[in-house]
Amino acid sequence: MSDVKMEDIISLAKRRGFVYPGSEIYGGMAGMYDYGPYGVELLNNLKRAWWKAQVYDRDDFFGLDSAIFKDPRVWDASGHTSGFSDPLAECKNCHARIRVDKELEKVGVTADEKMSEAELNRLFDENRDKIPCPKCGHKEFGAVRAFNLLIKTNMGDLSGEIDIENPVYLPGEACQGIYLNFKNVVDTTPAKIPFGIAQIGKAFRNEISPRNFLFRTREMEQADTQYFVRPHENKDVYERIKKARFDWYVKMGISSDKLRLKQHENLVFYAADAWDIEYNFPSYGFDELEGIHDRTDYDLTQHTKYSGTDLSYTDPYTGEKYIPWILETSVGMGRMFLAFLSDAYCVEELKGEKRVVLKLQSELAPVKVAVSPLLKNKPELVDKAREVYTALKKEFGAVMWDDNGNIGKRYRRQDEIGTPYCVVIDFDTLDGATKDTVTVRNRDTTEQERVSLSELGSKLHESL
Repeated sequence: MSDVKMEDIISLAKRRGFVYPGSEIYGGMAGMYDYGPYGVELLNNLKRAWWKAQVYDRDDFFGLDSAIFKDPRVWDASGHTSGFSDPLAECKNCHARIRVDKELEKVGVTADEKMSEAELNRLFDENRDKIPCPKCGHKEFGAVRAFNLLIKTNMGDLSGEIDIENPVYLPGEACQGIYLNFKNVVDTTPAKIPFGIAQIGKAFRNEISPRNFLFRTREMEQADTQYFVRPHENKDVYERIKKARFDWYVKMGISSDKLRLKQHENLVFYAADAWDIEYNFPSYGFDELEGIHDRTDYDLTQHTKYSGTDLSYTDPYTGEKYIPWILETSVGMGRMFLAFLSDAYCVEELKGEKRVVLKLQSELAPVKVAVSPLLKNKPELVDKAREVYTALKKEFGAVMWDDNGNIGKRYRRQDEIGTPYCVVIDFDTLDGATKDTVTVRNRDTTEQERVSLSELGSKLHESL
């Protein structure tokens, strides 16, 4: 795995129908990707596994799906209209734009997100000779300026023009819908503090330089939880949340030595603490996979102030009234997808030949079982194989028919898709001492065994 490059992952993703470049037939769009037939299955499986861990396996969590469009004042209250920006500089030679903080980071200089434009310009000036344009190599840039990442829309404006004075925005983050519905959830469910709300929702960012495949894109899905606690009763719960989220990735198959927890050195003004779970991505190294943040009472306080609606909580037993503190987890589903795809990618030597295999857990594998007739030009084999395929599809859903190429090529294709088991119907299935048995081939071990048709479903259930 140490020799695997991100180019290998990207190649597999396109070749095997996991991820396609967005609008590819028109030349593509930077920072946009489409999930193909197997990619959408893996993505949905990841969502289901996350939702199960966060909602179904707990008694203190409630689900939500809030609207994409929100009142513009939401983004004033959250601080996005004034502070949701990246420091940008433009190359004077080719006009490429760079993220100044990221370029400074590459040369060992930390740019605090709370720094003013003047401070960033000073830091950038001191290090210009070390920072070439990534596109043309020149080192002449314009001044650093803040570039707001919110994307404006003309929703509801019949003129087709964006209202500059009162714009509507696409969401810069999905979690704001949770804060807006905090009171609704309290009023309509048995929720009592401490409790949490979970959501998987869309977010959009006008990124200066989308990069690193699915790691940084302009359109994304975020899986967020917000856990509401009494003021100052955050420390122990926060530690438990950090451990639970780290352990979940390991439980779902991510190598623990590819993960680490890293504390933020520079906190935003409202945060009491912030940590990232980082994954060691091929070619890129360790970078943020999931953020875990102690946000104190900032969010509900801000929305109370801007909306005029009291979002405080009244304890049903003591009558005590307070603004809850919030402990947040937030992960981009694209980053999660990329981490699991990268970690499952293996290159092995098999009988003197190289094979690429995705060793995804069965729960996550986009295809659970592939069914094949040994020869596709023998009607009796095809008919029996179709019978087995139909029965397994009713039982498992994610079952694939595969009769393309010889059996060795089919195995290699299914290995790259991550299919745990291949079922082959051959002449011994139809006649002889092994009649009504099939060959079941294991993805990880490549071992094959004969299994009777009467026991096939139960045996696959047990294994999957």
